[in-house]
Amino acid sequence: MKTDDFDYNLPEELIAQTPLVKRDDSKLMVLDKQTGDIKHEVFHNIINYLEKDDILVLNDTKVMPARIIGEKEDTKAVIELLLLKNLEKDSWECLAKPAKRIKVGTTISFGNGLLKAICIGIGEEGIRMLKFEYDGIFYEILDKLGSMPLPPYIKEKLKDKDRYQTVYAKNIGSAASPTAGLHFTKELLSKIENKGIKICYITLHVGLGTFRPVNVEDVKTHKMHSEFYSMNKEVAEILNNAKKEEKRIVSVGTTTTRTLETIMTKYKTFKEISGWTDIFIYPGYEFKAIDAQITNFHLPKSTLIMLVSAFATKEIIINAYNEAVKNKYRFFSFGDSMLIK
Repeated sequence: MKTDDFDYNLPEELIAQTPLVKRDDSKLMVLDKQTGDIKHEVFHNIINYLEKDDILVLNDTKVMPARIIGEKEDTKAVIELLLLKNLEKDSWECLAKPAKRIKVGTTISFGNGLLKAICIGIGEEGIRMLKFEYDGIFYEILDKLGSMPLPPYIKEKLKDKDRYQTVYAKNIGSAASPTAGLHFTKELLSKIENKGIKICYITLHVGLGTFRPVNVEDVKTHKMHSEFYSMNKEVAEILNNAKKEEKRIVSVGTTTTRTLETIMTKYKTFKEISGWTDIFIYPGYEFKAIDAQITNFHLPKSTLIMLVSAFATKEIIINAYNEAVKNKYRFFSFGDSMLIK
């Protein structure tokens, strides 16, 4: 299976640069994964495609203002860090730019010394392990000094940083937003619950994988980076009951899908658990946890388009993407949505 098999032609003007004024006014493509049949809808009508007794599972991770710019204490060279993964209390895995300037022992200062980072380890492809020093509460300092880590294909400045958070974001720790959830409003979630649909939350902190393209020819040789996930006891019980009663489990976003599939693959049941996952889902994978999923339109040749191709088929997904291009859907993080059922 070749990475090039998951390519499609995307005009640059269809890459959404800003969020819509109203979150749930985005387009919604409804895709039948068995037949490939397509309906064009508006996202707030998603409620018409969710059935009473469905279980809707969302990722409640919260994006950190994870991009910080400082300077080396000795040379004053400008350094940019993207915080990716909390290794332990004050030690983080970061993507550094320019990484070649940062050796073990290098100290970087941010905000005139409000925050300092000392390099304690060197990884591959621009990764550095850094220990942070500060007085006060780390996330408050980060909020003061950092900015939202928008993906490189978004060139416009984000006027309201809350628009890169879901309305239900709760557990801070992501370097990117679980963007399929950006379409939901609190009002829409209330309507969904009032219809008899159970809403529950898991956490997966989105990390490095979001920023890394697949740069190998053979899909199977691509290495996924690990991300932290968590599921509580109440959610595990709801999902296990849903399986027993043959209710539909609908995941919102590839991050939610990966979490649910990780737990079901490892334990053959849902359970109260937290850990790290590097699950890589591509065609040939047999889904064990979910029955439908809501997702955005993903980058060509990405692990995310491979995941949705595994859920339908590569042919059905590529055809749907070409249809989305023809109908001028908006793509990627601030783009439109797809329900695959």
